Amino acid sequence: MSANHAAFNVIFRFVENYVSPVAVRISSQRHVMAIRDGFISAMPFMIVGSFLLVFAYPPFSPDTTWGFARSWLALAKQFEGQILSPFDMTMGIMSIYICAAIAYNLGKHYMKSHQLDPFMGAMLSLMAFLLVAAPKTKGALPADSLGGTGIFTAILVAIYCVEMMRFLKAHNIGIRLLDQVPPMIKNSFDLLIPVLVVVLTLYPLSLLIQSQFDMLIPQAIMSIFKPLVAAADSLPAILLAVLIGHLLWFAGIHGAAIVSGMLQMFWLTNLAANQAALAQGAPLPHIFMEAFWTFFIVVGGSGATMGLVICYLRSRSAHLRAIGRLSVVPSLFNINEPVIFGTPIVMNPVFFIPFLLAPMVNAVLAWAAMKFDLISRVISVVPWTAPAPIGGAWALGWDYRAALLVIVLAVVSAIIYYPFFKVYEKQLLAQEAAESLAQESENQQVA
Repeated sequence: MSANHAAFNVIFRFVENYVSPVAVRISSQRHVMAIRDGFISAMPFMIVGSFLLVFAYPPFSPDTTWGFARSWLALAKQFEGQILSPFDMTMGIMSIYICAAIAYNLGKHYMKSHQLDPFMGAMLSLMAFLLVAAPKTKGALPADSLGGTGIFTAILVAIYCVEMMRFLKAHNIGIRLLDQVPPMIKNSFDLLIPVLVVVLTLYPLSLLIQSQFDMLIPQAIMSIFKPLVAAADSLPAILLAVLIGHLLWFAGIHGAAIVSGMLQMFWLTNLAANQAALAQGAPLPHIFMEAFWTFFIVVGGSGATMGLVICYLRSRSAHLRAIGRLSVVPSLFNINEPVIFGTPIVMNPVFFIPFLLAPMVNAVLAWAAMKFDLISRVISVVPWTAPAPIGGAWALGWDYRAALLVIVLAVVSAIIYYPFFKVYEKQLLAQEAAESLAQESENQQVA
């Protein structure tokens, strides 16, 4: 036991002294925060759009003989255009919302220090993104680069425009008006120079890339990031993300928020590729997306603690049994703060190994199930608070096998946690017995 404690102390000191400070600095960096908050702001559009996608492409085989399925397939085919119109205006152009939202959130960081208007920053970024991603062609704006293909461009354009506005403000470069001019008019004139700078910098660059490489800036950026996107969808990358996120959680830092914020751009790019493949009737290419993390890796919350809650429900320890009863309903909705801090799991050496091991085993099993086509792959953005079996099936286009897999993964997590739970239960039972004996002795003395 002392050797195990020594090893734990070494690992914990490494996380506390080296990993945690870096993670905290990254997560609190203003550009990272703006990107994270921008994706969160755009999430309602993507959830609704993804939900409608399932209606356009029902989860049934074309040769099914079930009457309900045949009717749904026929209606979906007949009204495909009408059903997909809201999808096209949400998921289909999600990079527009992401660009504006990131610029707005980054602009808020400069409101006090540089008197920068975040709304004007969002408007400028939106114009700049459309300029390079959707140049007018044959009287129409092409939408090919406004979805998943444009995510990286949206991020870069939003940061460029807001930082350029901040630079101009810091150096007093702009049109000066009298103090008596209404604020809205002043803000509008403040945007004249930034608009001009965008047109003189990004537009010539876009024309150059079009003439030299016959592609738009989003397509060029995607070709650069393509190896990174492919690497982020591999099993080693998934396991590394799970390991880093849970090491941070164990040290008391919300590792899932940090990791998911950094991976969101890859997740949405992968999701857009899967949705495009679904529309074309092609195999779905990607596995690692937010729904894969939420409903298959961390069943019940970070650490895949649904399995631990199951163990607690039959515990002989009054404390753990109470935590289990308190946590069972929140865990169904992937909220596990009651069990994380009520046990506690954070900085508890008994649970260090299963807290890391359970989600990593889940990741391997779920990845293998999708890789070998035992279940489908993610095609929808689903609210993370959806009950795991329902959320897993929903994310995969209502594939009932996904719900079964989630239940299996919860049981696997319970098996992994069980021996460590018994060790901790034994410790608590000894403490509870000692406290009970002390209480009885005190009562006898009072009597």
